[in-house]
Amino acid sequence: MKISVLGNGRWGSFLAWYSSKIGHEVLIWGRGNSRNFHDLIKTRKNQYLTLQPEIKFTTSLNEAISHSDIVIISINSQYLRSLLKKVSKTNFYDKIFTLNMKGLEIDTGKRLTQIAKEELGVNLKVAAWVGPGHVQDFINGVPNCMVVSSDSPAITDFVISAFSSKLIRFYSNPDLIGTEIGAALKNVFGIAAGMLDGLNLTSLKGPLIARGPFEASRLIKYLGGNELSAYGLAHLGDYEATIFSKHSHNRTFGESFVTNKQFDYLAEGLSTLQSLNNMYIPEIELPIIESLNDIIIHKVDPLNTLNDLFMRPLKNEFY
Repeated sequence: MKISVLGNGRWGSFLAWYSSKIGHEVLIWGRGNSRNFHDLIKTRKNQYLTLQPEIKFTTSLNEAISHSDIVIISINSQYLRSLLKKVSKTNFYDKIFTLNMKGLEIDTGKRLTQIAKEELGVNLKVAAWVGPGHVQDFINGVPNCMVVSSDSPAITDFVISAFSSKLIRFYSNPDLIGTEIGAALKNVFGIAAGMLDGLNLTSLKGPLIARGPFEASRLIKYLGGNELSAYGLAHLGDYEATIFSKHSHNRTFGESFVTNKQFDYLAEGLSTLQSLNNMYIPEIELPIIESLNDIIIHKVDPLNTLNDLFMRPLKNEFY
């Protein structure tokens, strides 16, 4: 099968490596003015992995789309709409797209598959592929489980069949809203975990793990999804990779933020938090999100705010 990967960062380069490893013909697309992409072409490696010699590269979006049976997109979520406007000028109509990224559009609060269908048409064959796992573990043969969701069971099954291996076991979830919202919020709660680490409140990660999915389930249900998806692979299943791991950009960003250290990598939870800040959601209680919003956007004291979060008035755990 022919696979094109749009994006060549940490995750995009892994997806190209993985697709080639399981037998697909792979082409990676990157911007012509990207220094990182040209370095990848020259050396065939980055700080995480070395790409197989059979993987090819292109700066032509037309070539990348026409080459593919499946188009994998793995870029900063805030650049998705602008990229898809360019894809709309190619012959994309019979292709299947998988969005291997997590987040919400800052200005609109829209999910990534919503953006894809707005730009490429409501009949677009598109799936969200998310869940736990770090590049550093996968390339060393450490397996994990991930989840695929779409509006079409046939598309979900096709993607799972194309990419299943002993390294990644896939599950399907028909709740596309829950999968995308859960995956996006997981990164937000990862920032909170990093803040707890930086403030020497690591023991509070237990309550964060317990209460985070409750909060995610409320938002998923409010937006029309299945609240149980908060307890699946896209959200709770991905907590270990985000809340505890040294590899997590979101956790590291949160720790760096409260310790006043510079952090130069992408933390998708930050843009998701900004998106949630722009959404008007008065009907549901989102205390963790509101606390992070106060700390990051309104610059209130993180130690007092997080202490107040976990010292709120007493209530029943489940009701």
